[in-house]
Amino acid sequence: MRKMTEERFSKKVVRWVILLNAVFVVAVLLIYWHTGSEPSTLIASWFAFTTGELWALAGIKREETKKGGSDDESMH
Repeated sequence: MRKMTEERFSKKVVRWVILLNAVFVVAVLLIYWHTGSEPSTLIASWFAFTTGELWALAGIKREETKKGGSDDESMH
């Protein structure tokens, strides 16, 4: 049961990151449209953060799979 909960949690994290990235892009486009300037540092920082989070989550999942802690293939 715990594995199922962890898997659902990681999938929720991925969905939230994708949703937040889409919202961020829309917000940046609106800011650019209103001000005419691009917040390049903010954009780079945001995507570095979200990419790092996804890579960390993937690393955790990979280590669980190596140790046999995930039955992901058998569930599908």
